[in-house]
Amino acid sequence: MNVLTSYLVKDILKSAAVAMLLLLTLFNLFTFSDELDDIGKGEYGLIDVGYFLVMTTPTVFYELMPAVALLGSLFALGALANHQELIAMRAAGWSVFAIIKAVWTAGLIMVVIAVLVGELVAPVCEEKAQLHRAIAQHNPVVMRTKYGLWLREGQQFINIRKIEDNGNLADISIYQMNEQRQLQQVLHADQAIFMGDKEWQLHTIKRSLLSKEQIQAEHVADYVWHSSIAPDLLKIVVVIPDNLALYDLAVYIQFLKENHQKAHKFEMAFWGRVINPLVIFVMLLVSTPFVVGVKRGVSAGARMLIGVVIGLGFNIIDMTTGHLALIYNLSPWLMALLPSVVFSALAWVALKRVQ
Repeated sequence: MNVLTSYLVKDILKSAAVAMLLLLTLFNLFTFSDELDDIGKGEYGLIDVGYFLVMTTPTVFYELMPAVALLGSLFALGALANHQELIAMRAAGWSVFAIIKAVWTAGLIMVVIAVLVGELVAPVCEEKAQLHRAIAQHNPVVMRTKYGLWLREGQQFINIRKIEDNGNLADISIYQMNEQRQLQQVLHADQAIFMGDKEWQLHTIKRSLLSKEQIQAEHVADYVWHSSIAPDLLKIVVVIPDNLALYDLAVYIQFLKENHQKAHKFEMAFWGRVINPLVIFVMLLVSTPFVVGVKRGVSAGARMLIGVVIGLGFNIIDMTTGHLALIYNLSPWLMALLPSVVFSALAWVALKRVQ
């Protein structure tokens, strides 16, 4: 790495670090404000809010990395342009594409950091944060596995295999124990619908009553199950695709396919995580023509506005293509890649015009 490349890389990484610190502070303040409304639910207190913020920070860090790369590049290159350092570099024989190569060197460092945090730290911390929050607010004992969700409520142990998007449950088993921890009743329902006021309507039920003398099995059409477990708790602890690491997503997708369940949403999340490092390079590429091709003297506020507009535009296209893929069952990898391809093409055209 030559002197100029090293100089550019250090400037971009410094600017990116400042942008990350500011954005993390801003996002955590918003989260803190939202969490204050939940203080008092169950045993959820201020210390729990602090724990939640700390443990969700790695996930926010990972999600903000493309935006931070864009802002860091805009600030660093913009400052160099305002001090006529970019002109000096080009006068020394550096082309626009040599500048891009140096910018991407900084991007490679950011990609490595993002992958390490996103794959090794963020999923574990996010799961702990969500479970801690759910348990503090609702007071059940919760365990999540790839074979379903397990909860304990008093003497009941509940296994939920599927949670539908509307909050209804499917393939649910309830194990009733007595005071001596002996199994008294096993109840399995194909579907459970929340009726409000701590009541669930169970449909298509198989019930087994166990005693020392006999086991009695029966089929019941409908049954009202009284439970303090609410749909909002289940939505918190259900498997969230965006919070899983690549390996866990691959394993879970395979499990869903083997059990003939829909996996399209998880496939979109998988390919989104695969392509996310590419997005960092795309954002760095997009930032270059806005600095090299814009006259000197542009303020930091103007550059921030440019970064916000570009970032919002990318997120809107990314979310739109993701929803279209889910609605029309389109190719997950193609729709995940499409926004990056579109923005890369636009940036390349702009760079050719600048050059």
